[in-house]
Amino acid sequence: MSHDPTNPNTNPNTPEQSQLGRASAYADKYDPSLLFPIARTTQREAMGIQAGALPFFGADLWTAFELSWLNPRGKPQVAIAHFTIPCETPNIIESKSFKLYLNSFNNSTFASIDAVREHLRTDLSEAAWRGSDQSAGIGVKLLTPDLFDREPVHEIDGLDLDRLDIECTHYQPAPELLSSDTTQVHVNETLTSRLLKSNCLVTGQPDWGSVQIRYSGPPIDQAGLLAYIVSFRNHNEFHEPCAERMFTDIWRQCQPTKLAVYARYTRRGGLDINPFRTSWPQALPVNIRTARQ
Repeated sequence: MSHDPTNPNTNPNTPEQSQLGRASAYADKYDPSLLFPIARTTQREAMGIQAGALPFFGADLWTAFELSWLNPRGKPQVAIAHFTIPCETPNIIESKSFKLYLNSFNNSTFASIDAVREHLRTDLSEAAWRGSDQSAGIGVKLLTPDLFDREPVHEIDGLDLDRLDIECTHYQPAPELLSSDTTQVHVNETLTSRLLKSNCLVTGQPDWGSVQIRYSGPPIDQAGLLAYIVSFRNHNEFHEPCAERMFTDIWRQCQPTKLAVYARYTRRGGLDINPFRTSWPQALPVNIRTARQ
């Protein structure tokens, strides 16, 4: 297949071509070409999710804790950055390329924090929407040091599934563990676990996380749901499709009328990634880190 730059399905970037797992020279000057977009379609199609017919809304909430640049007098500036990347974008941005890109700001001079914000918004929007005839903004919020004390630490709200004493025997995603009792009255529940672990698709390095599952519908078997979350333990996949796989499996196996899946992964290289997927339009969660992040 030849590469058609207008078609995200022909995006030539693959995870194996990224900088993951390779020695990397850190650019000391601002360089947006470092961003490495990877098409979402490949892993979505493997889950039976068709392009243009997403069964969910949502976004990927990123936090960058290592952002710095120089002001016009050469004095270093620092900030914490929150990014919101809609799940409708055709691409994810590979996390190591994101880190390398942010580090390219370190010895670059910008007139103001507003200039930094605009460069981030422009560059990330181009990479996330590359290959599409559509485009939209990427949310960028920069917090200066005077606001750092206002950044709270809070665990995800919900009933803790980890209280259950279950036997775990599956360490690859096992949707057959999921079930709900359709003979019972529908419930509204929010369930959480800190036992989410998966591995990087390319390097195999562990990715640790917490997950919140909020749903309306027939009551989901909680022991089976916890065993299902644990079953991701040896699974190699990026954060975003892990959350989408959870959403898709629960939606199909348990048949809720409403479903939202929110995963918060611990940071690596100064970045955390927190995918949120929901079956109904709603406000995005506030990007508040957990204790492990």
